[in-house]
Order: sequence, then structure tokens, then C-alpha cells
Amino acid sequence: MKIATWNVNSIKVRLGAVCEWIEKERPDALLLQEIKTTTDAFPRFEIESLGYRCAVLGQRAYNGVAILSPHPIEDVMEGLPGEPADDHARYLEASIGGVRVASIYLPNGNPADSEKYPYKLRWMARLRERVETLLADDVTFVLGGDYNVIPEPRDAYDPAAWVDDALFKLDTRRAWRSIVNLGLTDAFRALEPTATHAYTFWDYQAGAWQRDLGIRIDHLLLSPDAADRLIGCQIDKGPRGAPKASDHTPIWCELSDKVPADRFA
Repeated sequence: MKIATWNVNSIKVRLGAVCEWIEKERPDALLLQEIKTTTDAFPRFEIESLGYRCAVLGQRAYNGVAILSPHPIEDVMEGLPGEPADDHARYLEASIGGVRVASIYLPNGNPADSEKYPYKLRWMARLRERVETLLADDVTFVLGGDYNVIPEPRDAYDPAAWVDDALFKLDTRRAWRSIVNLGLTDAFRALEPTATHAYTFWDYQAGAWQRDLGIRIDHLLLSPDAADRLIGCQIDKGPRGAPKASDHTPIWCELSDKVPADRFA
């Protein structure tokens, strides 16, 4: 089972790129963020013409998440529990092929001295509570998306430049660790523990892409049983180098149908 996540930074602008990538990679689940369109305006016809179903939680002009799959998308849950007044379209969860997946667009939090940062930390606390529930229910899950979190210094081209940024502030990384330490696995780091220059985002400014001045903020977090089935994970930099590219690039992981026989040998 191949599960991918991609912040497309406007599905309407990036529709051609998304369709091309789907045709090439044929993921079993594609988690999209920042679709920047309402649910009813999502380009279902073009996606469905590729043999994919769509679950969408949209929002006009910004935010918005979606889950695409060639398989049935079941038991869809819209929104992250815990703050009823929060109307941002940032969380969509569903079951595909026996695996619970979520498309996550975690708040950026900048400026860090504004109300946006406490909102980010509250959102992360709510996500931690949701993870606790999923673990307690013994659910196999993959939570993918744009987390807007730089987990470690090696995940940024210049860590010192990010110290006071909401993506890398100490409280952000503490909140990240509090989620991962519940027993989750960062799919990329599990298979690429020493990789450097492994980025998923490059700003449009100052030639960041051309100079490889990136950060790793798009992640796939796996439940323990999903982690036991993990056989591959890759950052696909190809789409970032294409014309009119999103500032993010896809990252995918692959799960085997069962735990490999030699996993505990």
C-alpha cells in the first residue's frame, strides 16, 4: 500500500501536476493539503477520470485538505476534535484498505508573537489527543501532511535562521516529540536515519530551490503496526523542479500487506 502526502498550494493551479503524478505513481492514498478551494469547487471530474475517488474538506481561498484513492474511502471524519469554534479546514480522516489515514495541514503559527502561535500549540495538543484515541482503539494508521514542524536541526538548511520561527521554536519541537513519543514512527527517518539535505519545502524566494535551501516539514507518522509493515519511503523532488510547481514536493511511504518475515529475525 502506497500512501503519499503533498501540499499542492492550490489544486486549481497545480491540477495538471497532480494528475500527472497520480498517473505516474498510482498511490493507494494521496493526501493533499492547502487545496485552497471550497469542497464543491474541487475538480472531482478530472480526478475521478483517473479512477480515483475523492474525500474533500475545502475552504475558500486558503487551507483545505483532501484524500484521493482508487479504493473505497470509508468512515470519513471532517475536522480535528477538541475546539468546536475552530472552522479551519485542516484535518480529514478516513479508512482505506484497512488503514486509517489522515490528511493534516497543521497551522504555521507565524508570527510567533501573535495569537497564531498559541493556536498552533493548541492544535498540536488536540492532535496528540486524537493519536491517543487511535492508539487506544488499536487502529492501524498513517497520519500524513504538512505539519509545519522542523523536527531537528538537520531538517533545515540553516537551523540558526529558524530558531525563533514557529516551525522550529523549542515549544513546537517539544509538542512534536510529545506526539511521536506516544509510539509513532517518522517513516522517512526510520529508513533514512542519516540522510541530510532531505527537504520537502523550498521557498519561492531567493533561489531557494536552485540553491537547495530547504526544510523538511511534510511528514508521514505511522502507528506501531503500520511501522512494522513499512518497506519504503521517499521524498520525490521531481515535481518541485517542474514549471509552476508547488513550494512543497510529495513524500510517500509503502506498507507491505503483512509484517515482513525477516523483520524480527
